[in-house]
Amino acid sequence: MILIFISVGAVLIIIFLLYNSLVNKKNQTLNAFSSIDTLLKKRYDLIPNLVSAVKQYMKHEQGLFTRITELRTRAVTGDLTDDEKVMLDQKMSGAIKGMMVAVENYPQLKANENFLQLQAALNEVEEQISAARRSYNAMVLEYNNALEMIPTNVMASMMRYQKKKFFDIAKAERERVAVQSMFEN
Repeated sequence: MILIFISVGAVLIIIFLLYNSLVNKKNQTLNAFSSIDTLLKKRYDLIPNLVSAVKQYMKHEQGLFTRITELRTRAVTGDLTDDEKVMLDQKMSGAIKGMMVAVENYPQLKANENFLQLQAALNEVEEQISAARRSYNAMVLEYNNALEMIPTNVMASMMRYQKKKFFDIAKAERERVAVQSMFEN
């Protein structure tokens, strides 16, 4: 009889440990994504100031500003799934890079102190976002591994946990940079 109680107790302890381990990994992943979300909000708060500073110089780049404004508006409205936030972030990163490339054609703008401060702040936020993405992806790797490895996979399937997607870079950012075209006029 004592052996049965000890066996049942050991099984329950193992179940509790597996359960708590999975909950911990899920919450770490949510926390890491929340950090990215916070930094994206910070980026979205900087964008109107940056666009305003750049607009004064770049009158004929209106389509780019419209796109950035539309993306920002969509981002701050909320009600987005994690996957939609990732896709929106990729689009926003591309649009901001496009604006920064266009800035190269405006020497007066590149010398404007307000623009330089905004650009430095945006660069800092972009670096923080990059670090947060790496942290998130590390958490997702640990979480997804737990969902697939024995014995936690059994508990995860009972809890109906689903694999999470990594925060990947956009396909366009993976392509080679055409360095020669940068030096052509």
